[in-house]
Amino acid sequence: MPKKGQLRKTLKITLVRSPIGYPKDQKHTVRVLGLRRLNQTVEHQDTPALRGMINKVIHLVRVEE
Repeated sequence: MPKKGQLRKTLKITLVRSPIGYPKDQKHTVRVLGLRRLNQTVEHQDTPALRGMINKVIHLVRVEE
């Protein structure tokens, strides 16, 4: 956890493959990340929970720090 005055890193997450044909829980994870369309990019604060979601759908997304 960052100390007072420090900013937490942000991650840019881009949907690069369609979740069609993948299990429902992976589709739901992509949706919760805020990704609706292919090549859409969202930014989120880097947290352990977010890292877990990304690891679940790493084959569908591209992540940049």
